Amino acid sequence: MIRTENVGPVTFFQLLERYTTAAEALARIPELAEKGGLRRKPTLCTVEAATREFEAIEHRKFHLIAWGEPHYPDLLKHIPDAPPLLIVNGNPEILKRPSVGIVGARNASANGRRLTTLIAQKLGLSGYVIASGLARGIDTCAHEGSLSTGTVAVLAGGVDEIYPPENEKLYHRIAEEGAIVSEGPLGLKPQSKHFPRRNRIISGMSMGVAIIEASLHSGSLITATYALDQGREVFAVPGSPLDPRAHGTNKLIREGAQLLSSAEDIITSFAQRKLSLNESPAQDFKSSMIPPAEDLLLKARRDIVDLLSANPVAIDEIVRLCGLSTSIVMTVILELELAGKVERHVGGKVSALYNPMDLEESA
Repeated sequence: MIRTENVGPVTFFQLLERYTTAAEALARIPELAEKGGLRRKPTLCTVEAATREFEAIEHRKFHLIAWGEPHYPDLLKHIPDAPPLLIVNGNPEILKRPSVGIVGARNASANGRRLTTLIAQKLGLSGYVIASGLARGIDTCAHEGSLSTGTVAVLAGGVDEIYPPENEKLYHRIAEEGAIVSEGPLGLKPQSKHFPRRNRIISGMSMGVAIIEASLHSGSLITATYALDQGREVFAVPGSPLDPRAHGTNKLIREGAQLLSSAEDIITSFAQRKLSLNESPAQDFKSSMIPPAEDLLLKARRDIVDLLSANPVAIDEIVRLCGLSTSIVMTVILELELAGKVERHVGGKVSALYNPMDLEESA
């Protein structure tokens, strides 16, 4: 089901909550997508295609880990958009250990690189696995500093797609000594839209995230946003106001992130504060969510479409403005996502991926 067109992690779990089994949910997807405005049949993943993926993973001696299985990272399973499946190249046992995410600028300074290596080494010696994204600069130093103690690289593309190419040797070393992780299928080429989704996994599996050098519009700040939304600690290294690579971290500190100067700051923080987790959703799929009546949904679709635009808006805000039940709003958003009409964002927000006038006609 997770390989079916327009089915993301949030939609995946909502479908299972409503229909209990994946088989029943798959059977209902075409009808839901049509109600959301899709004018053709959605592309469903077939049993044959799923079997080919299973066989390819086994042939490469990779590991397929489903949500709720023993090797699935404990913290990651509690985030609202947890990946239903992870593919791992390396040792899946490392995913059970406590981890800290370290991310930052690709064009990192010499001092930033040195500090990253020292922090990663010290955290590793203190028992923490380091999670990062295998990118140039800070990510590379985070992995290199923690190779001997435990490191996890989360990829935006398939677990077999080495990106950037210059980190090929590091990729293979991590696969031998740590773990390479991806939620995407084998052979998936990394695209810009995949990196924010990758970042939510780095923060989601970590007790906290350290940002070491980041511009105001960097992916590292997206990771920090995910971390805050997930109830994780955020640490940031301050820097000179004259250095654009410090603008993002200085902003985080002004907004409440913990100032980071050494690994001891992270270790002490974890020792003093019991981590408060956002443990939603608590999926058990033992009871189905009853869909709202169709007559209620007809008017709701028009009202909700009117509130959507290219700018992300919180689903809670849609509920408030419409005066509708959460169940009705969530159902319509589910239909729209399956039709490829909306995109989900961090913080429970959605935005339109279509011309609202086009959907108004179909609604």
